[in-house]
Amino acid sequence: MTPLAPHEKIFVDSEFAEDENHGEMGCEECHGGDPAEPDWKKAHVGLVKDPTFPDPSETCGACHEDIAEHYQSSLHISLSPFKKVIDTRATQDNAVYAKVDAAREAHCTSCHSSCGQCHISRPEAVEGGLLESHLFQKRPPMHTVCTACHGSRIEKEYMGKNKGIPPDIHKTKYFKCSKCHTADEMHGDGNDYANRYEVENAPDCENCHAEIYTDTAENGDQHRQHRDRVSCQVCHSMPYKNCFSCHIGKDGQGLKFFKTKASTLEFKIGLNPLQSEKRPEKFVTVRHVPVDQDTFQFYAANGLANFDRLPTWKLATPHNIQRKTPQNASCNSCHGKASLFLLEKDVLPQYLNANQAVIVAGKAVPAKVAQ
Repeated sequence: MTPLAPHEKIFVDSEFAEDENHGEMGCEECHGGDPAEPDWKKAHVGLVKDPTFPDPSETCGACHEDIAEHYQSSLHISLSPFKKVIDTRATQDNAVYAKVDAAREAHCTSCHSSCGQCHISRPEAVEGGLLESHLFQKRPPMHTVCTACHGSRIEKEYMGKNKGIPPDIHKTKYFKCSKCHTADEMHGDGNDYANRYEVENAPDCENCHAEIYTDTAENGDQHRQHRDRVSCQVCHSMPYKNCFSCHIGKDGQGLKFFKTKASTLEFKIGLNPLQSEKRPEKFVTVRHVPVDQDTFQFYAANGLANFDRLPTWKLATPHNIQRKTPQNASCNSCHGKASLFLLEKDVLPQYLNANQAVIVAGKAVPAKVAQ
């Protein structure tokens, strides 16, 4: 994303004073400082750049109490799943764990959001800057907020920026992120979820496509036969990005960095690692995430001593949905086609133990059907 010029980042349009909801508020009511002080340096003492993070209760919460009440439970704020999965893999040695957790805090929390970094400015992760000269945006702009953070995978998938892969069919219908991902989901509901797939009001394909199981629906028989057996993405996703072996550290000048070994465009069907009443499917699309046994090696030897507790091929819901795909062209475009499934030979040796729960044994690949 192209950074804003310095003046674009901070220019406040006079139109802001006419905002019926926020225009009568003085800058100091949210940002602090002393408007009565004639010396500008002294007037800015104590100024708070983003008064909505980490606690917006005294700013946004003064009027939006219902939203601020659950603010800390929003996964965009807490990033709690990152900590939970790292803690699951981490060593039980308290001294070593402390180093791993400090490294996580330094490297894995920079993409958090806040009320302000969605509705007023670009996220800090992309160098910030006001969206519309401090005018509040009820619905955050997709291109400068949502995909500012979710760009490398979701944006490229959804917008069709991966070579040879068309844009998501919902993008061609001009769906913005907020069409499926509602404010209720984004703002949190007070529950501390282990991952985004547990979120109670997260989007579900059936919210819009419940009719696909009816007798009169096109391909209704196929949808009913596969319901609760395979995820929608197994039939309707295209190849998506997978990343391998992320390592973090600091360079000679003390600047933080990360690097990954490789990234590929693949499509793999695995066993559902998060099977539940909400997600009962046996087969789901799985994406390789870049964690590695040595991800935190710069900070602590053997920091992820329990690495194998979680798979590195994880449940995925790619944003590149198509009505017709190579694997749903016919029954045997998927049935009996072992190359679509995550087999033991597809998993790097160092990750085999971690992925036993998602690897599909050869005999478990659905057999070809007579046609």
